[in-house]
Amino acid sequence: MSTTVALKRRAPVRPARILLHVFLAGTALAWLAPLLWAVFSALRPYSETSAKGYVSWPDTLNFDNFTNAFTQSDMLHYFGNTLIIAVPAVLLTLFLSSMVAFYVSRFDFRLNLALLLVFTAGNLLPQQVIITPLYRLYLLTDLPGITASGKLYDSALGLVLIHMAFQSGFCAFVLSNYMRSLPHELTEAALVDGASVWRLYWQITLPLCKPAMAALATLLSIWIYNDFFWALVLISTGENMPITSALNNLSGQYFTDPNLVAAGALLTAIPTLIVYFALQRQFVNGLTLGSSKG
Repeated sequence: MSTTVALKRRAPVRPARILLHVFLAGTALAWLAPLLWAVFSALRPYSETSAKGYVSWPDTLNFDNFTNAFTQSDMLHYFGNTLIIAVPAVLLTLFLSSMVAFYVSRFDFRLNLALLLVFTAGNLLPQQVIITPLYRLYLLTDLPGITASGKLYDSALGLVLIHMAFQSGFCAFVLSNYMRSLPHELTEAALVDGASVWRLYWQITLPLCKPAMAALATLLSIWIYNDFFWALVLISTGENMPITSALNNLSGQYFTDPNLVAAGALLTAIPTLIVYFALQRQFVNGLTLGSSKG
């Protein structure tokens, strides 16, 4: 009886709400349309699309393009290159930026805000502005015995350093704001008990920042993995390139199979999806921190 009464008392659906749902559904479809079209093209052989056109009913759907893209581009090797670049870059960026954030958020000094602004200002500088002097600097920096090329140029270390430099400002800004929301009583109690600054950072503050760190780790992994500009400019040897730059191996000098390239692009997107779904809960929690405060 109570359920029937509740259903009768439910407010009617307003036209504005219907329009909102239609708009959201249309927007989601518009965002998914290129992805769905890439999947549709990757499943069709090039001979069929060249004869019938891409806007046609398929006669054959198979995974041959995915197999050929994986083998022809030596994708496993380039996945390894990307892993060598992305994992140290993400871990070192989070480590160094958390130290900066801890210092500017838990200690008061005259240049506190200025130091944070210096780190954050690096994100406002377009990459194309500094590429020429940075390219020359990488060529002139000799690292014999450290990198295979003997220089900072054409090395995984060079890409790790540039990603750290460009991403640490944003991470320090986010983490400093989060650390400021932590109770100062924790810091004061630890100092009274004789805890050192390192213990205060490593054992007390950092464990409380796991949601924010997980959200930043997800974003950094996707950003660094999808990087194309720095790898294209600072890497010259084809075997040293990450996966995004290695997709060029699927394009020939006189002929390019779009279906094969679509399959390769979809394969390269799989690791980012794995990272996102693995850290999805922590990512959402990190983005919604503080939304219910005040």
